[in-house]
Amino acid sequence: MSAASEVHAGPSLDLTAEHEMLRQTARDFAEREIAPVASHFDETGQFPRETIRRMGELGLMGVEVPETYGGAGMDTLAYVLALEEISKVDAAHGTIMSVNNSLFCHGILRFGTETQKQKYVQAVASGKAIGAYSLTEPMSGSDAGTMRSRAIRRGDVYFLQGRKSWVTSGSVAEFILLFTMTDPDKKHKGITAFLIDTSKPGFARGKDEPKLGIRASATCEIVFDDYLCTSEDRLGEDGEGFKIAMTVLDAGRIGIAAQALGIAGAAYDASLRYARERQAFGQPIGQFQGIGFKLADMKTRIEASRLLVLQAALAKERSKQSGQRYTLEASMAKLFASETAMFCAHAAVQIHGGVGYSREFPVERYFRDAKITEIYEGTSEIQRMVIARAELGLG
Repeated sequence: MSAASEVHAGPSLDLTAEHEMLRQTARDFAEREIAPVASHFDETGQFPRETIRRMGELGLMGVEVPETYGGAGMDTLAYVLALEEISKVDAAHGTIMSVNNSLFCHGILRFGTETQKQKYVQAVASGKAIGAYSLTEPMSGSDAGTMRSRAIRRGDVYFLQGRKSWVTSGSVAEFILLFTMTDPDKKHKGITAFLIDTSKPGFARGKDEPKLGIRASATCEIVFDDYLCTSEDRLGEDGEGFKIAMTVLDAGRIGIAAQALGIAGAAYDASLRYARERQAFGQPIGQFQGIGFKLADMKTRIEASRLLVLQAALAKERSKQSGQRYTLEASMAKLFASETAMFCAHAAVQIHGGVGYSREFPVERYFRDAKITEIYEGTSEIQRMVIARAELGLG
């Protein structure tokens, strides 16, 4: 029995038959198609293009994308339910799914023209192409206003120069949502967003990152050398890039929270089974208080995380009508779920003892995969800053 089969779903809130059907579809697919190959792709670091293509056929690469643009036409609740199930079996597949859905498709649907939606969203949401999101640079992480890449305008065109780093799916992406500086004197207000076709001249892929976890998600540097963009390739207006990036990251943080919830659930399920089966001193180790308390803490944190994730998903749905940001809900969900994933993965390795440190058991992979959820889409420190500023009324 694999990690995804022992599901502890928690409160269903307002789940419809369609929600349950998509969750079951994602669960079944993950069990059948991803579980047998997850350790292989983790070991080799290869990109799992074939399983991603099949996920696209099921609507998982564009859950909230309208059917007219190649997606499933469902809501945010459906998205987080499906992403949790995929991530429970393999967080790398969950990362690719999250980037395609939250960071790429969502950004273009929210800010793009009809032509851009037709050109970029349809292929990515259907799984026929891979999308990526690029904000970070070697010397610019949380402080985007210091980025050194440039888009130099000459008449009606822009020439892009510079290097970006930590681009998830960058090694294989056909299209990238890129943020670069058009007016350095304005810092954050001088950032502009562009849609990049990686087949065009002036684009090159740099080194692949030798990562600790989510190794199949193909993270790399990308380089621009006189890459030409027109106004048709620009997402929004000049100087709107930072606003677009932060709005998109709100959605991305909900995705990472759902991914983290999946990792935590997998670690818990593996630990629960092992605590029932492993014997020590004449009894199952789960009967020892030291193990039982770990399981109790894991379970409680997972259910609390689930409520925060669902709350954030519902806040995002409400925003479609009200236009209000859901930054606070997204940051709280991402912060707590990511730290829960790390807590549960650490506890799982400890419960498994020596075999937890072995690659023969999946808990060491959960441990390695969990760490990144505390870092990307904004570190835990950044989430705490966002939450504190919101509560203090500092904007």
